[in-house]
Amino acid sequence: MKIALVHDWLTGMRGGEKCLAPFCRLFPDARLYTLLHARGRTAPEIERMRITTSFLQRIPGIERHYRYWLPLMPKAIESLPIEPDVDVVLSFSHAVAKSIRLPPGVPHVCYCFTPMRYAWQLRDDYFADEPSSSSSIRRAAQAPKRAVGAVRGRMLDQVRRWDRATADRVTHYIAISRTIAGRIADCYGRESAVIYPPVDVDFYTPDDSPREDFYLVVSALAPYKKVQLAVEACQRLRRRLVVIGAGPEARRLSRQAGATTQLLGWRSDEEIRDHLRRCRALLFPGQEDFGIVPVEAQACGAPVIAYDRGGASETILPADEQCVGTGVFFGRQTPEALAEAMLWFEQHPRQISAQLARRQAVTFRSARYEQALLEYLEHVAGGRRTATRRAA
Repeated sequence: MKIALVHDWLTGMRGGEKCLAPFCRLFPDARLYTLLHARGRTAPEIERMRITTSFLQRIPGIERHYRYWLPLMPKAIESLPIEPDVDVVLSFSHAVAKSIRLPPGVPHVCYCFTPMRYAWQLRDDYFADEPSSSSSIRRAAQAPKRAVGAVRGRMLDQVRRWDRATADRVTHYIAISRTIAGRIADCYGRESAVIYPPVDVDFYTPDDSPREDFYLVVSALAPYKKVQLAVEACQRLRRRLVVIGAGPEARRLSRQAGATTQLLGWRSDEEIRDHLRRCRALLFPGQEDFGIVPVEAQACGAPVIAYDRGGASETILPADEQCVGTGVFFGRQTPEALAEAMLWFEQHPRQISAQLARRQAVTFRSARYEQALLEYLEHVAGGRRTATRRAA
């Protein structure tokens, strides 16, 4: 099976790249197409690929500011030339990768993390503005902000129309969760299979470390991650909180954090695992498409207190007075709701099972993901080869 791989951009080793890496290892001779590539920032199996980038690669500083070039991304992805002799194209898409142009007759399987968040569901969270400390400054800034917001809104409306119009370039959609399958149906009017992303449960394992008296957040520090809810809830309850992560919200969170909150910046996988093995529980206040971190936490035997929406609702077994589980949900994204869930968790320690958490996490092991997606690709590519032989 000859395959071509497509990814939005390669600037770090996050969840999307962890899904891509196994197929770079399985198909080392495939060509990998992407908008831009920050060399040396991804796994070795990705770095070894034959990588074709778009014209965005030539823009100085693009690796740090690529999100500001969203208006050019549709043209950039459509400029990439897919080789005509491939059996199947596999794209990993949360932005524009799914809209790459294909040679006639070549099937396109899109492993969809989500329809483009910027243009659809989470527009306000992605472009949230930091409030000014002075009311006079706020009033002075409102007019230009409204003007910028109007222009940005029109641009994103245009991107969304393009995103919807190019949805049929994909012949087969695979969603990373039932949540995303519903979103694909709403945005694109298409059905999709569901194959959950891989979790490295051989690396994320429990050990004999005792649980310590601190809560943990592991997250990119972006507005839609809602990390401030964890900070505020822990301040209200006077609980110790450790935050591992980096991003545009870091400065605001550092000002908000009190004496009980510690921001560590980003840390290695080994340090993250160590904290997951020792924390009282992981706090997960955002709404994620799947959310690998809660599964990694459960693989280490850690309880999870999460917002009851998105992928977390599919990976955590909720505890209540009658049923032992692996975590606790809260239903509103407010500090009060999160604090209430934390208190329930503290008052019902017998309703949380570390052994059950580990068993739940193992169901998302990497081998299961690789086998399911590879079988799907072979089925699609087999249909393409059969059609080609009949035509010949």
